[in-house]
Amino acid sequence: MAPNPAPNLAFVASDAPIAKQAATALANRYGAVTEDQADIIVALGGDGFMLDTLHRTQHLETPVYGMNRGTVGFLMNEYAENGLRERLAKAEEEVINPLRMRATSIDGTTHDALAINEVSLLRAGPQAAKLRIYVDGKLRMAELVCDGALVATPAGSTAYNYSAHGPILPIGSDVLALTAVAAFRPRRWRGALLPKAAGVVFEVTNPEKRPVMADADGKSVPNVAEVRVHSAEDVSHRLLFDPGHGLEERLIREQFA
Repeated sequence: MAPNPAPNLAFVASDAPIAKQAATALANRYGAVTEDQADIIVALGGDGFMLDTLHRTQHLETPVYGMNRGTVGFLMNEYAENGLRERLAKAEEEVINPLRMRATSIDGTTHDALAINEVSLLRAGPQAAKLRIYVDGKLRMAELVCDGALVATPAGSTAYNYSAHGPILPIGSDVLALTAVAAFRPRRWRGALLPKAAGVVFEVTNPEKRPVMADADGKSVPNVAEVRVHSAEDVSHRLLFDPGHGLEERLIREQFA
């Protein structure tokens, strides 16, 4: 039986000089093709650049292997120039679904976006936001007074969600985290765990007086009146990790840090 041919690799880098230098060195050593010709895309940067790469290349359905040349590298593997093809041959694949956000501004315009980590609502003025929360069409909270609220995926549960004291979710769990940011009323509300298939609607009370912005992985929408969030089961992202260092292991390890 003939051996499997070496996969074609595309190298993409963030704007950081250290990332660009790494991309040049790897391309010179292993050869490089364009993203649409690649069997594997190697992303060099931090987590923010990995999210940008996944969003930008989702139409290709090509797996992405990240190596950390940035500040935060939860979604990245350790950087090493040697042995890349051997690492890729042994890599484990994780498939994740993003969230789909539809935000309606106070002027009635709608804005659609996908979020791999979380969809968040944040107050945009000096006064706390007042939110009304529906889950699958049923009113679950008539008034949440807070700095904001978010819905996080398991992959994003260690990011902003964790900083807001939300739970870390196992990568294979079919749940989402609904977490308040600095809740004032009800002060002790710790958020909720929802089925992955749940649809969440946030209504902003008095958005002219208490302006709120919505954000999906860095895509911001100002002055929102309503935000709808649900899992985008029709969109999949393929990530590659070194054995023993995949998202499942990282999420478990993070809870014992």
